[in-house]
Amino acid sequence: MADPERKLFLGARLRRIRRDLGLTQTRMAQDLAISPSYLNHLERNQRPLTAQILLRLAQTYDIDVRSFSSDTDVGGAQELSEVLADPMFRDLAVPRHEVQEITETAPGVAEALVRLYRIHGERLKGAPAGRGDEGILVTPADWVSDHFQAQRNFFPELDDLGEALAAELNPDPHGFGEAARTRLAARHGVQVRVTPGDLLDDTVRRYDHHRRRLILSERLDGAGRAFALAYQLALFEGEETLSALVARAAPPDGPTARLLKVSLANYLAAAQMMPYERFRDLCERTGYNMEVVRTRFGAGFEQVCHRLTTLSRPTARGVPFFMLRVDPAGNTSKRFAGGAFPFSRFGGVCPRWRIHAAFRSPGKILTQIVETPEGQRYFTFSRTVRRVAPPPGEDDAELSIGVGCELKFAGRLSYARGLDLSDPAVTPVGPACRICERPACPQRAAEPASRSLAVDEFQKTVSPYPFAPA
Repeated sequence: MADPERKLFLGARLRRIRRDLGLTQTRMAQDLAISPSYLNHLERNQRPLTAQILLRLAQTYDIDVRSFSSDTDVGGAQELSEVLADPMFRDLAVPRHEVQEITETAPGVAEALVRLYRIHGERLKGAPAGRGDEGILVTPADWVSDHFQAQRNFFPELDDLGEALAAELNPDPHGFGEAARTRLAARHGVQVRVTPGDLLDDTVRRYDHHRRRLILSERLDGAGRAFALAYQLALFEGEETLSALVARAAPPDGPTARLLKVSLANYLAAAQMMPYERFRDLCERTGYNMEVVRTRFGAGFEQVCHRLTTLSRPTARGVPFFMLRVDPAGNTSKRFAGGAFPFSRFGGVCPRWRIHAAFRSPGKILTQIVETPEGQRYFTFSRTVRRVAPPPGEDDAELSIGVGCELKFAGRLSYARGLDLSDPAVTPVGPACRICERPACPQRAAEPASRSLAVDEFQKTVSPYPFAPA
Protein backbone atom coordinates (compact mmCIF):
# COMPACT_ATOMS: atom_id res chain seq x y z
CA MET A 1 0.00 0.00 0.00
CA ALA A 2 1.22 3.50 -0.75
CA ASP A 3 2.47 5.72 2.06
CA PRO A 4 -0.54 7.85 3.13
CA GLU A 5 1.73 10.87 3.56
CA ARG A 6 3.11 10.61 0.03
CA LYS A 7 1.33 12.32 -2.86
CA LEU A 8 0.85 10.04 -5.84
CA PHE A 9 0.35 11.70 -9.21
CA LEU A 10 -0.52 8.69 -11.35
CA GLY A 11 -3.05 10.08 -13.78
CA ALA A 12 -1.70 8.22 -16.81
CA ARG A 13 -2.03 4.84 -15.09
CA LEU A 14 -5.57 5.69 -13.92
CA ARG A 15 -6.53 6.76 -17.44
CA ARG A 16 -5.08 3.57 -18.94
CA ILE A 17 -7.09 1.40 -16.51
CA ARG A 18 -10.28 3.26 -17.37
CA ARG A 19 -9.70 2.79 -21.09
CA ASP A 20 -8.80 -0.89 -20.67
CA LEU A 21 -12.10 -1.36 -18.85
CA GLY A 22 -13.95 0.46 -21.62
CA LEU A 23 -15.40 3.09 -19.26
CA THR A 24 -16.20 6.74 -19.78
CA GLN A 25 -15.08 9.27 -17.21
CA THR A 26 -18.70 9.70 -16.15
CA ARG A 27 -19.19 5.95 -15.58
CA MET A 28 -15.95 5.51 -13.63
CA ALA A 29 -16.71 8.59 -11.56
CA GLN A 30 -20.10 7.07 -10.63
CA ASP A 31 -18.43 3.76 -9.70
CA LEU A 32 -15.92 5.54 -7.46
CA ALA A 33 -18.50 7.93 -5.96
CA ILE A 34 -16.63 11.04 -7.10
CA SER A 35 -17.50 13.78 -9.57
CA PRO A 36 -16.44 13.56 -13.25
CA SER A 37 -14.53 16.83 -12.89
CA TYR A 38 -12.53 15.43 -9.94
CA LEU A 39 -11.70 12.29 -11.94
CA ASN A 40 -10.60 14.50 -14.82
CA HIS A 41 -8.27 16.35 -12.42
CA LEU A 42 -6.84 13.02 -11.21
CA GLU A 43 -6.16 11.84 -14.75
CA ARG A 44 -4.47 15.13 -15.65
CA ASN A 45 -2.30 14.99 -12.50
CA GLN A 46 -3.90 18.15 -11.15
CA ARG A 47 -4.86 16.25 -8.01
CA PRO A 48 -2.97 13.43 -6.23
CA LEU A 49 -4.43 9.94 -6.10
CA THR A 50 -5.42 9.44 -2.46
CA ALA A 51 -5.31 6.24 -0.44
CA GLN A 52 -9.13 6.31 -0.29
CA ILE A 53 -9.43 6.37 -4.08
CA LEU A 54 -6.86 3.57 -4.34
CA LEU A 55 -8.96 1.40 -2.04
CA ARG A 56 -12.12 2.15 -4.03
CA LEU A 57 -10.33 1.19 -7.25
CA ALA A 58 -9.19 -2.09 -5.71
CA GLN A 59 -12.64 -2.96 -4.37
CA THR A 60 -14.62 -1.85 -7.42
CA TYR A 61 -12.48 -3.23 -10.24
CA ASP A 62 -10.48 -5.96 -8.47
CA ILE A 63 -7.19 -4.13 -9.10
CA ASP A 64 -3.93 -4.80 -7.27
CA VAL A 65 -3.03 -1.43 -5.74
CA ARG A 66 0.63 -2.48 -5.70
CA SER A 67 0.71 -1.70 -9.40
CA PHE A 68 -0.03 1.94 -8.51
CA SER A 69 2.29 2.27 -5.54
CA SER A 70 5.42 0.97 -7.29
CA ASP A 71 8.01 3.64 -7.93
CA THR A 72 8.67 2.65 -11.52
CA ASP A 73 6.67 1.41 -14.46
CA VAL A 74 9.23 -1.21 -15.44
CA GLY A 75 7.44 -2.55 -18.48
CA GLY A 76 6.56 0.68 -20.31
CA ALA A 77 9.79 2.60 -19.75
CA GLN A 78 12.00 -0.38 -20.42
CA GLU A 79 10.22 -1.36 -23.64
CA LEU A 80 10.47 2.17 -24.99
CA SER A 81 14.13 2.36 -23.93
CA GLU A 82 14.81 -0.81 -25.91
CA VAL A 83 13.14 0.70 -28.96
CA LEU A 84 15.12 3.92 -28.70
CA ALA A 85 18.33 1.93 -28.30
CA ASP A 86 18.08 0.85 -31.92
CA PRO A 87 20.92 2.31 -34.04
CA MET A 88 18.40 4.26 -36.14
CA PHE A 89 17.69 6.46 -33.07
CA ARG A 90 21.27 6.64 -31.79
CA ASP A 91 21.83 10.28 -32.76
CA LEU A 92 18.83 11.37 -30.67
CA ALA A 93 20.42 10.23 -27.39
CA VAL A 94 17.05 10.36 -25.60
CA PRO A 95 17.79 10.48 -21.85
CA ARG A 96 16.18 8.08 -19.40
CA HIS A 97 14.15 10.76 -17.67
CA GLU A 98 12.44 11.72 -20.95
CA VAL A 99 11.55 8.07 -21.61
CA GLN A 100 10.08 7.80 -18.12
CA GLU A 101 8.13 11.03 -18.61
CA ILE A 102 6.59 9.81 -21.87
CA THR A 103 5.51 6.45 -20.45
CA GLU A 104 4.00 8.11 -17.39
CA THR A 105 2.21 11.02 -19.06
CA ALA A 106 1.44 9.59 -22.50
CA PRO A 107 1.38 5.77 -22.29
CA GLY A 108 -0.69 5.53 -25.45
CA VAL A 109 1.99 7.37 -27.43
CA ALA A 110 4.67 5.11 -25.95
CA GLU A 111 2.70 2.01 -26.95
CA ALA A 112 2.23 3.38 -30.48
CA LEU A 113 5.99 3.82 -30.84
CA VAL A 114 6.60 0.26 -29.66
CA ARG A 115 4.06 -1.07 -32.19
CA LEU A 116 5.66 0.89 -35.04
CA TYR A 117 9.02 -0.56 -34.06
CA ARG A 118 7.54 -4.05 -34.21
CA ILE A 119 6.26 -3.38 -37.73
CA HIS A 120 9.70 -2.20 -38.77
CA GLY A 121 11.37 -5.26 -37.23
CA GLU A 122 8.98 -7.74 -38.84
CA ARG A 123 9.44 -6.21 -42.29
CA LEU A 124 13.22 -6.21 -41.96
CA LYS A 125 12.98 -9.94 -41.21
CA GLY A 126 11.01 -10.46 -44.42
CA ALA A 127 7.53 -10.85 -42.93
CA PRO A 128 4.53 -10.36 -45.27
CA ALA A 129 3.73 -6.77 -46.07
CA GLY A 130 0.56 -6.69 -44.09
CA ARG A 131 -2.96 -7.79 -43.32
CA GLY A 132 -4.95 -5.95 -45.90
CA ASP A 133 -3.71 -2.37 -46.28
CA GLU A 134 -3.05 -1.81 -42.60
CA GLY A 135 0.30 -3.60 -42.31
CA ILE A 136 1.43 -5.77 -39.45
CA LEU A 137 0.43 -4.15 -36.20
CA VAL A 138 1.43 -7.05 -34.01
CA THR A 139 1.85 -10.81 -34.39
CA PRO A 140 -0.80 -13.07 -32.82
CA ALA A 141 1.71 -14.37 -30.27
CA ASP A 142 2.72 -10.84 -29.25
CA TRP A 143 -0.91 -9.72 -29.02
CA VAL A 144 -1.87 -12.65 -26.79
CA SER A 145 1.22 -12.18 -24.63
CA ASP A 146 0.39 -8.49 -24.19
CA HIS A 147 -3.21 -9.34 -23.29
CA PHE A 148 -2.14 -11.84 -20.65
CA GLN A 149 0.34 -9.37 -19.20
CA ALA A 150 -2.30 -6.62 -19.11
CA GLN A 151 -4.33 -9.00 -16.90
CA ARG A 152 -1.19 -9.78 -14.87
CA ASN A 153 -1.72 -13.37 -16.00
CA PHE A 154 -4.80 -13.73 -13.80
CA PHE A 155 -8.28 -14.73 -15.00
CA PRO A 156 -10.56 -15.17 -11.97
CA GLU A 157 -13.43 -16.68 -13.99
CA LEU A 158 -11.18 -19.51 -15.12
CA ASP A 159 -9.83 -20.13 -11.63
CA ASP A 160 -13.36 -20.32 -10.24
CA LEU A 161 -14.43 -22.70 -13.01
CA GLY A 162 -11.30 -24.81 -12.57
CA GLU A 163 -11.97 -25.23 -8.86
CA ALA A 164 -15.57 -26.22 -9.52
CA LEU A 165 -14.58 -28.81 -12.13
CA ALA A 166 -11.85 -30.22 -9.89
CA ALA A 167 -14.33 -30.55 -7.04
CA GLU A 168 -16.67 -32.55 -9.30
CA LEU A 169 -13.86 -34.80 -10.50
CA ASN A 170 -12.67 -35.26 -6.91
CA PRO A 171 -9.53 -37.19 -7.88
CA ASP A 172 -7.11 -38.64 -5.37
CA PRO A 173 -3.84 -36.65 -5.11
CA HIS A 174 -2.22 -38.58 -7.97
CA GLY A 175 -5.28 -39.58 -9.98
CA PHE A 176 -6.32 -36.50 -11.95
CA GLY A 177 -5.56 -38.11 -15.30
CA GLU A 178 -7.75 -41.15 -14.64
CA ALA A 179 -10.58 -39.00 -13.25
CA ALA A 180 -10.45 -36.76 -16.33
CA ARG A 181 -10.40 -39.78 -18.66
CA THR A 182 -13.51 -41.16 -16.93
CA ARG A 183 -15.28 -37.79 -17.19
CA LEU A 184 -14.52 -37.51 -20.91
CA ALA A 185 -15.99 -40.95 -21.53
CA ALA A 186 -19.06 -40.69 -19.26
CA ARG A 187 -20.15 -37.12 -20.03
CA HIS A 188 -18.81 -36.48 -23.52
CA GLY A 189 -18.53 -39.94 -25.06
CA VAL A 190 -14.84 -39.43 -25.79
CA GLN A 191 -12.42 -42.33 -25.72
CA VAL A 192 -8.72 -41.74 -25.09
CA ARG A 193 -6.05 -43.62 -27.00
CA VAL A 194 -2.27 -43.53 -26.58
CA THR A 195 -0.46 -44.27 -29.82
CA PRO A 196 3.19 -44.64 -30.91
CA GLY A 197 4.81 -41.31 -31.60
CA ASP A 198 5.85 -42.15 -35.16
CA LEU A 199 2.19 -42.55 -36.16
CA LEU A 200 1.40 -38.92 -35.24
CA ASP A 201 4.51 -37.37 -36.83
CA ASP A 202 5.05 -34.03 -35.06
CA THR A 203 1.66 -34.03 -33.27
CA VAL A 204 1.41 -35.00 -29.60
CA ARG A 205 -2.34 -34.50 -29.13
CA ARG A 206 -5.17 -34.74 -31.65
CA TYR A 207 -8.93 -34.83 -31.21
CA ASP A 208 -10.90 -36.78 -33.82
CA HIS A 209 -14.33 -35.10 -33.96
CA HIS A 210 -15.95 -37.81 -36.08
CA ARG A 211 -14.91 -40.80 -33.99
CA ARG A 212 -14.88 -38.80 -30.74
CA ARG A 213 -11.41 -39.96 -29.88
CA LEU A 214 -8.64 -38.08 -28.13
CA ILE A 215 -5.36 -39.44 -29.44
CA LEU A 216 -2.21 -38.85 -27.38
CA SER A 217 1.36 -39.55 -28.38
CA GLU A 218 3.38 -41.93 -26.24
CA ARG A 219 6.07 -39.26 -26.30
CA LEU A 220 4.08 -37.38 -23.64
CA ASP A 221 5.01 -38.28 -20.07
CA GLY A 222 2.43 -38.76 -17.32
CA ALA A 223 2.14 -35.05 -16.51
CA GLY A 224 1.86 -34.21 -20.20
CA ARG A 225 -0.93 -36.72 -20.74
CA ALA A 226 -2.83 -35.48 -17.69
CA PHE A 227 -2.57 -31.91 -18.95
CA ALA A 228 -3.79 -32.97 -22.41
CA LEU A 229 -6.87 -34.54 -20.81
CA ALA A 230 -7.44 -31.39 -18.74
CA TYR A 231 -7.15 -29.26 -21.87
CA GLN A 232 -9.78 -31.31 -23.70
CA LEU A 233 -12.11 -31.06 -20.71
CA ALA A 234 -11.52 -27.30 -20.65
CA LEU A 235 -12.65 -27.01 -24.28
CA PHE A 236 -15.80 -29.06 -23.63
CA GLU A 237 -16.89 -27.72 -20.26
CA GLY A 238 -15.48 -24.22 -20.39
CA GLU A 239 -16.65 -23.33 -23.89
CA GLU A 240 -19.08 -20.62 -22.79
CA THR A 241 -16.59 -18.95 -20.44
CA LEU A 242 -13.70 -19.21 -22.90
CA SER A 243 -15.75 -17.74 -25.74
CA ALA A 244 -16.91 -14.87 -23.53
CA LEU A 245 -13.34 -14.03 -22.52
CA VAL A 246 -12.20 -14.08 -26.15
CA ALA A 247 -15.11 -11.85 -27.21
CA ARG A 248 -14.38 -9.42 -24.37
CA ALA A 249 -10.71 -9.21 -25.35
CA ALA A 250 -11.66 -8.37 -28.96
CA PRO A 251 -8.61 -9.80 -30.76
CA PRO A 252 -7.87 -8.18 -34.14
CA ASP A 253 -8.25 -11.25 -36.37
CA GLY A 254 -9.11 -14.94 -36.56
CA PRO A 255 -5.62 -16.41 -35.94
CA THR A 256 -5.15 -14.22 -32.88
CA ALA A 257 -8.59 -15.16 -31.55
CA ARG A 258 -7.85 -18.87 -31.95
CA LEU A 259 -4.46 -18.55 -30.26
CA LEU A 260 -6.06 -16.61 -27.40
CA LYS A 261 -8.69 -19.31 -26.91
CA VAL A 262 -6.02 -22.03 -26.83
CA SER A 263 -4.00 -20.02 -24.29
CA LEU A 264 -7.05 -19.48 -22.09
CA ALA A 265 -7.95 -23.18 -22.35
CA ASN A 266 -4.42 -24.02 -21.20
CA TYR A 267 -4.97 -21.70 -18.22
CA LEU A 268 -8.23 -23.50 -17.39
CA ALA A 269 -6.52 -26.88 -17.76
CA ALA A 270 -3.93 -25.86 -15.17
CA ALA A 271 -6.70 -24.51 -12.92
CA GLN A 272 -8.31 -27.96 -12.97
CA MET A 273 -5.12 -29.90 -12.30
CA MET A 274 -3.93 -27.41 -9.68
CA PRO A 275 -7.03 -25.73 -8.17
CA TYR A 276 -6.23 -22.25 -6.88
CA GLU A 277 -6.79 -22.58 -3.13
CA ARG A 278 -5.31 -26.06 -2.80
CA PHE A 279 -2.34 -25.12 -4.95
CA ARG A 280 -1.60 -21.87 -3.15
CA ASP A 281 -2.05 -23.47 0.27
CA LEU A 282 0.43 -26.24 -0.51
CA CYS A 283 2.91 -23.74 -1.97
CA GLU A 284 2.77 -21.62 1.18
CA ARG A 285 3.04 -24.61 3.53
CA THR A 286 6.04 -26.08 1.70
CA GLY A 287 7.85 -22.83 1.01
CA TYR A 288 7.10 -23.14 -2.71
CA ASN A 289 9.08 -26.35 -2.97
CA MET A 290 8.60 -27.29 -6.61
CA GLU A 291 9.36 -30.99 -6.20
CA VAL A 292 6.79 -31.45 -3.44
CA VAL A 293 4.16 -29.40 -5.26
CA ARG A 294 4.55 -31.05 -8.65
CA THR A 295 4.53 -34.53 -7.11
CA ARG A 296 1.38 -33.79 -5.12
CA PHE A 297 -0.52 -32.60 -8.20
CA GLY A 298 1.03 -34.98 -10.72
CA ALA A 299 2.25 -32.02 -12.76
CA GLY A 300 5.48 -31.19 -14.55
CA PHE A 301 8.04 -28.66 -13.34
CA GLU A 302 7.20 -26.20 -16.12
CA GLN A 303 3.46 -26.57 -15.50
CA VAL A 304 3.92 -25.74 -11.82
CA CYS A 305 6.19 -22.77 -12.56
CA HIS A 306 3.65 -21.40 -15.02
CA ARG A 307 0.89 -21.81 -12.45
CA LEU A 308 2.95 -19.86 -9.90
CA THR A 309 2.58 -16.70 -11.99
CA THR A 310 -1.23 -16.77 -11.67
CA LEU A 311 -1.63 -16.46 -7.89
CA SER A 312 -3.20 -12.99 -7.81
CA ARG A 313 -6.59 -13.63 -6.24
CA PRO A 314 -7.22 -10.49 -4.12
CA THR A 315 -8.38 -12.45 -1.07
CA ALA A 316 -5.61 -15.06 -1.27
CA ARG A 317 -2.51 -13.83 -3.05
CA GLY A 318 0.59 -15.90 -3.47
CA VAL A 319 4.11 -14.70 -4.09
CA PRO A 320 4.05 -12.60 -7.31
CA PHE A 321 6.41 -14.55 -9.57
CA PHE A 322 7.64 -13.99 -13.10
CA MET A 323 8.74 -16.81 -15.41
CA LEU A 324 10.76 -17.16 -18.60
CA ARG A 325 11.58 -20.09 -20.83
CA VAL A 326 14.64 -19.98 -23.08
CA ASP A 327 16.39 -22.36 -25.45
CA PRO A 328 20.17 -23.00 -25.57
CA ALA A 329 20.57 -20.18 -28.12
CA GLY A 330 18.98 -17.68 -25.73
CA ASN A 331 15.65 -17.30 -27.56
CA THR A 332 12.74 -16.59 -25.22
CA SER A 333 9.69 -18.72 -26.03
CA LYS A 334 7.56 -18.05 -22.95
CA ARG A 335 7.26 -15.08 -20.65
CA PHE A 336 4.68 -14.51 -17.91
CA ALA A 337 4.62 -12.24 -14.91
CA GLY A 338 2.28 -11.94 -11.96
CA GLY A 339 4.48 -9.21 -10.48
CA ALA A 340 7.40 -6.98 -11.39
CA PHE A 341 9.29 -8.18 -14.44
CA PRO A 342 12.75 -6.68 -14.94
CA PHE A 343 13.99 -8.25 -18.17
CA SER A 344 14.25 -7.27 -21.79
CA ARG A 345 11.34 -7.63 -24.20
CA PHE A 346 12.98 -7.20 -27.58
CA GLY A 347 16.50 -8.32 -26.68
CA GLY A 348 17.70 -11.52 -25.07
CA VAL A 349 18.07 -12.40 -21.41
CA CYS A 350 21.15 -11.09 -19.58
CA PRO A 351 23.90 -13.74 -19.87
CA ARG A 352 24.78 -13.28 -16.21
CA TRP A 353 21.46 -14.77 -15.12
CA ARG A 354 21.75 -18.46 -14.24
CA ILE A 355 18.88 -19.40 -16.50
CA HIS A 356 21.66 -19.98 -19.05
CA ALA A 357 23.96 -21.85 -16.66
CA ALA A 358 21.17 -24.36 -16.01
CA PHE A 359 22.00 -26.05 -19.32
CA ARG A 360 25.35 -27.08 -17.81
CA SER A 361 23.59 -28.76 -14.86
CA PRO A 362 20.51 -30.50 -16.32
CA GLY A 363 17.72 -31.13 -13.82
CA LYS A 364 19.41 -29.20 -11.01
CA ILE A 365 17.83 -26.11 -9.46
CA LEU A 366 20.20 -23.13 -9.44
CA THR A 367 19.39 -20.16 -7.19
CA GLN A 368 20.64 -16.61 -7.57
CA ILE A 369 19.91 -13.11 -6.33
CA VAL A 370 20.16 -10.57 -9.13
CA GLU A 371 20.20 -6.78 -9.06
CA THR A 372 19.11 -4.51 -11.90
CA PRO A 373 20.87 -1.24 -12.79
CA GLU A 374 18.09 0.59 -10.92
CA GLY A 375 18.93 -1.31 -7.72
CA GLN A 376 15.92 -3.64 -7.76
CA ARG A 377 16.73 -7.08 -6.36
CA TYR A 378 15.10 -10.39 -7.27
CA PHE A 379 15.46 -13.91 -5.94
CA THR A 380 15.49 -16.40 -8.82
CA PHE A 381 15.77 -20.12 -9.42
CA SER A 382 16.33 -21.91 -12.72
CA ARG A 383 16.20 -25.48 -14.03
CA THR A 384 16.17 -27.32 -17.33
CA VAL A 385 13.10 -29.19 -18.59
CA ARG A 386 12.23 -31.47 -21.50
CA ARG A 387 8.93 -30.76 -23.24
CA VAL A 388 8.42 -34.17 -24.82
CA ALA A 389 10.55 -37.24 -25.41
CA PRO A 390 12.46 -36.74 -28.69
CA PRO A 391 12.06 -39.17 -31.60
CA PRO A 392 14.81 -41.82 -31.92
CA GLY A 393 18.01 -40.40 -33.38
CA GLU A 394 17.22 -36.76 -32.57
CA ASP A 395 18.97 -34.59 -29.99
CA ASP A 396 17.25 -34.01 -26.69
CA ALA A 397 15.23 -30.76 -26.87
CA GLU A 398 16.15 -29.13 -23.57
CA LEU A 399 14.81 -25.78 -22.45
CA SER A 400 15.58 -23.74 -19.36
CA ILE A 401 12.98 -22.27 -17.02
CA GLY A 402 13.76 -19.21 -14.93
CA VAL A 403 11.44 -18.10 -12.11
CA GLY A 404 11.83 -15.13 -9.79
CA CYS A 405 10.22 -12.67 -7.43
CA GLU A 406 11.18 -9.46 -5.67
CA LEU A 407 13.72 -10.11 -2.93
CA LYS A 408 11.28 -8.95 -0.25
CA PHE A 409 9.25 -12.14 -0.84
CA ALA A 410 12.23 -14.52 -0.74
CA GLY A 411 11.79 -15.27 2.97
CA ARG A 412 8.69 -17.30 2.05
CA LEU A 413 10.68 -19.61 -0.26
CA SER A 414 12.37 -22.83 0.81
CA TYR A 415 15.11 -22.22 -1.74
CA ALA A 416 16.21 -19.10 0.15
CA ARG A 417 16.65 -20.79 3.52
CA GLY A 418 20.09 -20.30 5.01
CA LEU A 419 20.78 -17.14 3.02
CA ASP A 420 21.36 -13.76 4.63
CA LEU A 421 18.61 -11.88 2.83
CA SER A 422 19.43 -8.65 4.66
CA ASP A 423 22.92 -8.53 3.11
CA PRO A 424 23.00 -11.13 0.32
CA ALA A 425 25.56 -11.74 -2.38
CA VAL A 426 24.04 -10.37 -5.57
CA THR A 427 24.82 -10.66 -9.27
CA PRO A 428 24.47 -7.45 -11.28
CA VAL A 429 22.29 -8.04 -14.35
CA GLY A 430 20.69 -5.83 -16.91
CA PRO A 431 18.29 -5.72 -19.85
CA ALA A 432 19.50 -5.96 -23.45
CA CYS A 433 23.08 -4.75 -23.85
CA ARG A 434 21.96 -1.91 -26.09
CA ILE A 435 20.16 -0.25 -23.17
CA CYS A 436 22.21 -1.57 -20.25
CA GLU A 437 24.65 1.02 -18.90
CA ARG A 438 26.51 -1.21 -16.46
CA PRO A 439 30.24 -0.52 -16.86
CA ALA A 440 33.01 -3.15 -16.90
CA CYS A 441 30.76 -6.08 -17.80
CA PRO A 442 32.88 -8.90 -19.22
CA GLN A 443 29.87 -10.41 -21.02
CA ARG A 444 28.75 -7.25 -22.77
CA ALA A 445 27.84 -7.86 -26.43
CA ALA A 446 27.48 -4.21 -27.51
CA GLU A 447 27.92 -0.72 -26.14
CA PRO A 448 24.73 1.01 -24.90
CA ALA A 449 23.04 3.22 -27.47
CA SER A 450 23.08 6.14 -25.05
CA ARG A 451 26.91 6.15 -24.75
CA SER A 452 29.85 6.48 -27.11
CA LEU A 453 32.30 3.63 -27.62
CA ALA A 454 35.65 4.46 -26.00
CA VAL A 455 38.30 2.16 -27.46
CA ASP A 456 41.94 2.76 -26.49
CA GLU A 457 44.50 0.99 -28.68
CA PHE A 458 46.99 0.98 -25.79
CA GLN A 459 44.65 -0.46 -23.18
CA LYS A 460 42.48 -3.55 -22.95
CA THR A 461 39.51 -3.49 -20.58
CA VAL A 462 37.46 -6.26 -19.00
CA SER A 463 34.56 -5.34 -21.22
CA PRO A 464 35.06 -5.81 -24.97
CA TYR A 465 32.95 -2.70 -25.51
CA PRO A 466 34.14 0.06 -23.14
CA PHE A 467 32.11 3.25 -23.32
CA ALA A 468 32.46 6.81 -22.19
CA PRO A 469 30.77 7.88 -18.93
CA ALA A 470 27.67 10.05 -19.08
